[in-house]
Amino acid sequence: MDQSNNRKLDQSLGNTQFFKVQPDQETGVKKILSVVYEALTKKGYDPVSQIVGYIMSGDPTYITNYMGARSLIMKVERDELVEEIMKDYIEFNHWNQK
Repeated sequence: MDQSNNRKLDQSLGNTQFFKVQPDQETGVKKILSVVYEALTKKGYDPVSQIVGYIMSGDPTYITNYMGARSLIMKVERDELVEEIMKDYIEFNHWNQK
């Protein structure tokens, strides 16, 4: 490595990178929850109980394979599911307004 490459590397290490979650990724969690909810409902399960069971235990068998729901929900971390549900609940109840 020559000196000019070393200087470029030193300069890049001195800067902070920024990362912003794209809006479509946030929407992805909502879409996944929507598909999972629909699949559970169509199969005759109580979707709230099944989703809570999955979130609490991490056991994917709480979620049906129908409509690819199980593989979809496993693409999202459980804490992200809770975060998305809480955001919607807070927005729905207008708790974030002062």
